[in-house]
Amino acid sequence: MNCIKIILLLCISSCFGQQTVISSVDAGGATTSVNNVRLVYSIGENTNREVSNGFHISEGFISARFKITLNPVVFLQGPLVNPETADLMNDALRVNNYIPTTSPYADNATVNASVFSVTGNNAIVDWVWVELRAENDTTKIIASQSAFVQRDGDVVGLDGISSLLLNAPPGNHYVVIKHRNHLGVMSSNPIALSRDTTTVVNFTDSSFSTFGANAQIQFPSTTTALWAGNVNGDTVIQYSGTNPDVPSILAEVLNDSGNFLNFPTYVINGYNVHDVNMDGKTQYTGTEPDSPLILQNVLAHPGNFLNFSTYQIQEQLPEN
Repeated sequence: MNCIKIILLLCISSCFGQQTVISSVDAGGATTSVNNVRLVYSIGENTNREVSNGFHISEGFISARFKITLNPVVFLQGPLVNPETADLMNDALRVNNYIPTTSPYADNATVNASVFSVTGNNAIVDWVWVELRAENDTTKIIASQSAFVQRDGDVVGLDGISSLLLNAPPGNHYVVIKHRNHLGVMSSNPIALSRDTTTVVNFTDSSFSTFGANAQIQFPSTTTALWAGNVNGDTVIQYSGTNPDVPSILAEVLNDSGNFLNFPTYVINGYNVHDVNMDGKTQYTGTEPDSPLILQNVLAHPGNFLNFSTYQIQEQLPEN
């Protein structure tokens, strides 16, 4: 662990106006004394108080944030359904310059557009959201931030290349990956993370254990990916029923300002949460519609043994 330097300044003023300044550099907590005054301190503890005989004790320190490095790997089902290259997600959003330079997630992270100029395996597919959760409480988020997912599944930092660096203490943490129109996923066990070692957490490997049941869709090639189709953002994928996603796609298409004839086959081009397969085109019915993938997922889900179109695919994340 890197040594965290603490500068301790003791200013002791007597009622006669005399002043003594003692400076020391320490790592961790310690004890120091002067003129029979004893101060016990620790990293991150701020002391500023008066003691007997009119003495005044103040502590100043410089603290540093703990960080860990992480290299998650994840596939999104949408751009993997009909891949241009086997085992690589399509990057149509990047090719068409649709990916925004500002993250769609809570931290509103921003990047330079040059990040999207990389091609090949390391081309950016989209933004994702990464969380670390506490070892003793899977609902407690201790760190979170926006990141990018590349065509080969690597989740990288905002420069589009580097491993993730998160503000979290070294230790065991659950790793969570979320996407704006896919269901999120979490490791079933806490994973040892540190700054000195970049840990790979491969959600695309079907042998990797995830929280819950059928948290990801299984591809024939023993590859797993996040379930696509959560366009409502309610942590549930449903074709028809109480909280269906498909009507939201239809409403988006019919209400688009360019669709003055209200055709359900109308195509909305751009970055849109209703674009389930992430080809840059949102369409309800027609040549490249988005709604059939939702029906396909619902009917093929291992838990839907009666093949109900009203079946709900629930996101497998612990919540309060």
